[in-house]
Amino acid sequence: MNTHNARVQAIITAHQDLALPDAAGSIANTTATAIFSSDAPVYRAAKQACLNLGFIEADAECVAKAWQAMTERIGQFNADAWPDEAQDFGMRPWPREDAFAACPRQLGLYAVLPDVAWVSRMARAGVPTVQLRFKSDDASAIAHEVRAAVKAVQGTDALLFINDHWQAAIDAGAYGVHLGQEDMDAADLQIIRAAGLRLGLSSHGYAEMLRADRFSPSYVAMGAVFPTTLKRMVTAPQGTERLHAYARLMRDYPLVAIGGIDGSRLQEVLRSGVGSVAVVRALVAAEQPEEVAASLQELIYART
Repeated sequence: MNTHNARVQAIITAHQDLALPDAAGSIANTTATAIFSSDAPVYRAAKQACLNLGFIEADAECVAKAWQAMTERIGQFNADAWPDEAQDFGMRPWPREDAFAACPRQLGLYAVLPDVAWVSRMARAGVPTVQLRFKSDDASAIAHEVRAAVKAVQGTDALLFINDHWQAAIDAGAYGVHLGQEDMDAADLQIIRAAGLRLGLSSHGYAEMLRADRFSPSYVAMGAVFPTTLKRMVTAPQGTERLHAYARLMRDYPLVAIGGIDGSRLQEVLRSGVGSVAVVRALVAAEQPEEVAASLQELIYART
């Protein structure tokens, strides 16, 4: 086995826990389709290994470049050391002058809810962080729902984020805005920051985490951890082992895990080091959502 293949196999062997279930893990699996942007030997081996472990092209490229940078920084190749230092990924140091307003590092139970009735119900049940994910193309209906949601959390301790509808959130005086990767280009992030709102950004892997980091948001959401039927995901469920790796890299941020999480999986997710767990169906599909919310919060508080 030549040096390149030996490095590839060493990385795969050391980090098999990061492989997705359908990743073959063999050196020959993706050799023909790998695209390399550099001739650096560690980069090439790391990218091949990442592809074989089932990472998508963009994420494999990010990790491979970081592995090359880490190798140059420490002066040796180490197959056991998965990159998790911000500097190796080209991330800027903190503090940052362009950062969005801060939010608590421990956002706790984070309920993603379809309308103001649910926002009011969960805020009054003591859920510490709630998000209004109201789907509509009617601008007046959106504005009304967002204003009502802001009013609904008054008198509670709940922090309210508005999904997508950033201008309505500013107008209504919401605590923050949450945007998906597809919404970041359409939103005026400078206006959101100038208004003092907190910003949460979604991510589904290394490339999207690095893209989110360029905007210095208030928190970063990572997922989907487990399979979910709520929306069609471009990337496969990442699993808890990858969540651990993501959380180590993004440790300077408050972190929210999302995607298919319920009480049976909560402890496993919390062991990654995230400070918040977002749930959707675990609450809105429950017969007694207040009881479920209380149970989930007990599990979260026991870990913090």
